Amino acid sequence: MDRAQKAESIETLKGVFADAGAVVVTHNLGLTVADMEDLRGRLRTAGGTFKVVKNRLALKALDAAEGSEYHGLFKGPVGIAYADDAVTAAKITAEYAKANDKFVVLGGFMGEKVLDAAGVGVLSKLPSLDQIRASLLGLLNAPATKVAGVVQAPASQLARVFSAYAAKDAA
Repeated sequence: MDRAQKAESIETLKGVFADAGAVVVTHNLGLTVADMEDLRGRLRTAGGTFKVVKNRLALKALDAAEGSEYHGLFKGPVGIAYADDAVTAAKITAEYAKANDKFVVLGGFMGEKVLDAAGVGVLSKLPSLDQIRASLLGLLNAPATKVAGVVQAPASQLARVFSAYAAKDAA
């Protein structure tokens, strides 16, 4: 890889780190190509991405000073999982790590905040952005449904009274 390719790679990683809700850093030593494709497919369907990165380039993209918390994450064969939503990458990588012994979640970061593996685990248990939106819509729709039921109740009661009188007169 020459200097121009390295510079381009660093700029790409800077964009990824700036745009991602959260970045999960993993060790993927010993995974087969099929395992990696399975992980990438799971992330892709949820709107995420998995990339194998060079440690030095990632640290340069982060402008990490020597001895910073980022240096503990970027050692050995490292891959990063990221998505626009802060929870998506953490959920999928945590689930995949439970099922595959060779895949280890090292930690991650959200903006300037560096997370350890336990922090990523906590993040993976949070509801996703879509789940939060759905619950908010449910809360907003519930009062409207109740108001419609209350407004409609007297009319239905009146209809039942008329129906009872009609049945009585018919008999």
